[in-house]
Amino acid sequence: MRSSNPVFSRRGFSRDNGGYAGFGAPQHQQAGTNPYATNPYATDAATGMPQAPARADVMTMDDVVSRTAMTLGTVILTATIAWIAMPVDPANVNKSYGIAVGAALVAMVLGLVQSFKRKASPPIILGYAAFEGFFLGVISAATSTYFGAGVVIQAVLGTMCVFASVLFAYKMRWIRVTRRFYGFVMAAAMGFMLLMVANLLFSVFAGGDGLGFRSGGLGILFGIIGVVLGACFLALDFKQVEDGITYGAPRDEAWLAAFGLTLTLVWIYLELLRLFQILSGDD
Repeated sequence: MRSSNPVFSRRGFSRDNGGYAGFGAPQHQQAGTNPYATNPYATDAATGMPQAPARADVMTMDDVVSRTAMTLGTVILTATIAWIAMPVDPANVNKSYGIAVGAALVAMVLGLVQSFKRKASPPIILGYAAFEGFFLGVISAATSTYFGAGVVIQAVLGTMCVFASVLFAYKMRWIRVTRRFYGFVMAAAMGFMLLMVANLLFSVFAGGDGLGFRSGGLGILFGIIGVVLGACFLALDFKQVEDGITYGAPRDEAWLAAFGLTLTLVWIYLELLRLFQILSGDD
């Protein structure tokens, strides 16, 4: 299992017997076709079936919940500090935005470093959460100042609702994470990101709203698409957690699960924040 989100590529999915490891794998699969077959305590060598762990350091749901709570708690704490310490008003807006952009760049670098590491690094993950939270705090404070506090509340509640809805749908098996589902989501995310980068470049060099993908009617459409993509990545995150627990992943993998869930929730929050800004009529 590797960290996952709509920006960084998902690693840890190997193609075996025409499918992606752990995605809808049948219970009678042969040894070596699950993502943790290289772990001597993950499966029975004869049957390939999950077995009782021979070691105590295997990932459990409690591990995932506790690591995710720590990571998201860091995001919320630093966001709150940034909101209080960096008020956004016409007198210091440039300073606040400059610090927010700097924090976002540091968070992006830390996220990329962890994304390409083979093992989880809790200091890097918590460092990412701290800088990402600072960025979110300033952006949320600016949104509250210029669009109203209701927009931020709507984005927070919307993120919670998306998470709960996808989790419920996944547990009810209304969402089936298959190889085709994974391929479709990744292709859609790549196309979405390319369009957003093109829009950003046009806005920087040509001024205005660029290609208009983040304002008006197109902005609403792409905001909805962004939220849907985030929901799809949540389903992939849940599947990775489920497979990691089933196949006896090392306990450190819980940090990667927390990292992936945090990245995805931040994505959803930012998309909802932008969407509600447009819907407020003040964009």
